[in-house]
Formats: sequence, C-alpha cells, structure tokens
Amino acid sequence: MALNGNLNDRDPGEAMGLTRAAPYPHAEREDYTGGIVLCGGQSRRMGRPKAWLPFGAETLLQRVVRLLGEVVRPIVVVAAPDQELPPLPGDVLVVRDAEKGRGPLQGLAAGLTALQGLAGAAYLSGCDTPFLQPALVKRLIDLLADKDICVPKVGEYHHPLAAIYRMKALPVVERLLREDRLRPVFLFEELATRVVTAAELADVDPEMRTFGNLNTPADYEDAVARLAATR
Repeated sequence: MALNGNLNDRDPGEAMGLTRAAPYPHAEREDYTGGIVLCGGQSRRMGRPKAWLPFGAETLLQRVVRLLGEVVRPIVVVAAPDQELPPLPGDVLVVRDAEKGRGPLQGLAAGLTALQGLAGAAYLSGCDTPFLQPALVKRLIDLLADKDICVPKVGEYHHPLAAIYRMKALPVVERLLREDRLRPVFLFEELATRVVTAAELADVDPEMRTFGNLNTPADYEDAVARLAATR
C-alpha cells in the first residue's frame, strides 16, 4: 500500500494529528467503524472516470465521501496508481492499489491496511453510488454484532460494495489475493458473515437506492435526472 494524494506519503494517523495509541474517540472498541471508498476501477462501460463525473455541485466521489462521512470516520479513498482525484477534505486518507485490475478485494486490502489502529471495522463502498443512504450504513453497523462481515443480500445478489468488514478480515483478504481468488463471495465462505435481507433495510432505504451503482452513461444520465427531480 502506498500513501498518496492528500496525505503525501505520511502515516495516516500522523497526518491527521493522531496517534496509533489513541487515534479516535472510542477507536479501541471493536464496533468502531471507518469507511473505504473504492475509485480505482477502469470505468470501461462509462467511458470516462467515474470519480470526476459532475453530480449536482459535487463530483460523484466527493458526494459519496460526504454522505459516508455523516456516519463513519475516518474515511479512506483507494485509487489506482497515478490516478488523479478531485479535491477531497483534508482528513480523508488517500491510498493506492498495489496493482491495477485486481478488483474490490485489492481495494479492501489497501483500505483496511490504512485503517489499522484507527478503526475496528469499515464500510466498503464504490464511488459510483450517489444515492447512498447514511441510515442504511448505520443499520449495517448495528447488525454486525459479533460477526466479521455484515453484507446485504437483495433478491439473489449479495452487495459486497455496501458491506461492513472487520479488521480481522485483512489477513484472509491478503491470502485470497495471493491465491488469485478475487471474488468477494470467497470471504463470506471463510469468515462469520451476517447476511442482511431487504426486509431488514426497508425502513431506512425503502427503494434500496444505496445499491444503485452507475456503470453506463445511461445510468449516469438517469441518476442526474433523478437528482434534479428532487430539487
């Protein structure tokens, strides 16, 4: 993992005026949760970098970081090597994937590594979920209990990029990467996982908007139109 961006290769805690011994209020508690936002994907279907897409007065990445920051702290943004990012708040940690093209497990490993000593768990998100609901993140934190992972399953699909991962997942993620087993479902098979149904989230996100990631120009145009309709 290489630090970059806002922190200029400094230790994350040091750059934020913190120490590993007492990084954040209550950070020693196992239930303290940070956030990881992945933005190093190649955006092939979108045709341009998702992190820079305008969304209202912000970019997509800035919006997701802001929304997630309402319920978790600190936040780590994981970018590709040499990827340029829009301006972010000074307390956001920016790290780089060790390699391109290895999927979300690579980003999860980088993010959890950066959060060691700063949080006991992390909510993982892509940068292309502009309707992320902070109340849903809070619900997942509450449902994690004594499990290692808390992941929503809506219909037939798990949502690993809208899930909570404890720090103890890191060595398992690193091993899966070494074994080239890159699907997040392998994590669910090896660690104690709380699967959350849509019914358990309906009161905090009735339309399941948190899971609406943007992959194509049509997805983006539709999301922009939905945002405009709410104003």
